[in-house]
Amino acid sequence: MKKVNVIGAGLAGVEACYFLLKKGYEVHLYEKRPKVMTPAHETGLFGELVCSNSLKSNRLDNACGLLKEEMRHMDSLTMKVASLTSVPSGNALSVDRTEFATKITAILKDFPNLVIHEEDVSFPKNEPTIIATGPLTSDALSKWLADKIGKQSLFFFDASAPIVKKDSINMSVAYKKARYDQGDDSYINCPFSVEQYDKFYEELINAEVAKVHEFDKAYFEGCMPIEVMAKRGKDTLRYGPMKPKGLQVEGREKFHAVIQLRQDNAYGDLYNIVGFQTNLTYPEQKRVFRMIPGLENAEFVRYGLMHRNTYICSPLALNENMSLKNEKNIFVAGQLTGVEGYVESAAMGILAAIYLDAFLNNKNLPNLPIETMLGSLHNYIVHGDPKSFSPMNANYGILYGANKHNHEECANKSLKLIDEWMKYAN
Repeated sequence: MKKVNVIGAGLAGVEACYFLLKKGYEVHLYEKRPKVMTPAHETGLFGELVCSNSLKSNRLDNACGLLKEEMRHMDSLTMKVASLTSVPSGNALSVDRTEFATKITAILKDFPNLVIHEEDVSFPKNEPTIIATGPLTSDALSKWLADKIGKQSLFFFDASAPIVKKDSINMSVAYKKARYDQGDDSYINCPFSVEQYDKFYEELINAEVAKVHEFDKAYFEGCMPIEVMAKRGKDTLRYGPMKPKGLQVEGREKFHAVIQLRQDNAYGDLYNIVGFQTNLTYPEQKRVFRMIPGLENAEFVRYGLMHRNTYICSPLALNENMSLKNEKNIFVAGQLTGVEGYVESAAMGILAAIYLDAFLNNKNLPNLPIETMLGSLHNYIVHGDPKSFSPMNANYGILYGANKHNHEECANKSLKLIDEWMKYAN
């Protein structure tokens, strides 16, 4: 039985493990939690979601929705478990975080060929290895990577949103509705009048933030702290996470802005404030966010927080098969490669495992078609411009041949190509 190592039990790591375990490898999984916890994690479970419980849209005309469907065609563990632990969220796929991570952990631990090491890895052994340590890669391993690729690892800061207890929300003010009448009432909405919005805005932009170094403020555009976004202009939030369009209620005065809360667990007693990633201090979060109509007495079970997201400059560091240019038996997966998002990270875990399997068996895989969403992401990370390289979400803008009118056609073609490519991988 061939031995391989996987470092990190986040979404990329568990996907890599799952593929390799099914192939019959003896997989040694290295995860520092729960012995060494991070500022963002709360458990030692595999696949713990730290920022949001949403895996974004399920629709194929949405780029992340297409990527999820491609992963289903690739027998993704993340997609299997997400379907078993989903919670209502309109057209999105959202999960109960605890159930999701618990099931993933149980499924992997049921494989007799999995060996778990609860330890922090400073550098990988000279053995076939996938590094999937994600956005919270340790300083020691980051330094090892930087030395190997000949360039300092790049990094930015990411933020997560607060979670409140449902029974502390004032439903005489808040109301249930999905945007644009999607056929359910899975979101709780908190509406603002002009006066309420003006007061909230002033307190938000002047609230105290947790101290970070000036050079640590390279925020990713898709996960901007709400207070940073607000400082771009008074109406920025009203055209972003607080836009009222599609959330008006017949018989009530027209809302100036609306904040949505999304169910965060299967029981339905916890809700997260959508789009409200933040770096405000905890006391300020409690003070300012209780100014939201309906959250006057909100009980916070988790405050938003900031944590470092580390990634490498993949065009300089990686070969086509996601191995390091200077260490051909060391592969990199997940967010560390320069993709952004739960689904994108998990998908890169599958891909790295496929490439490692091919490497160990001297298989020449054809290039992953760039007409697929996963192929487009892979193409971006290994062939992007190093001078402007930054984290990338799945989006139709990078899909070869796509335009705003042909998403359905592109999706159908993509899934067919994924099926064909997986025949080589398997």
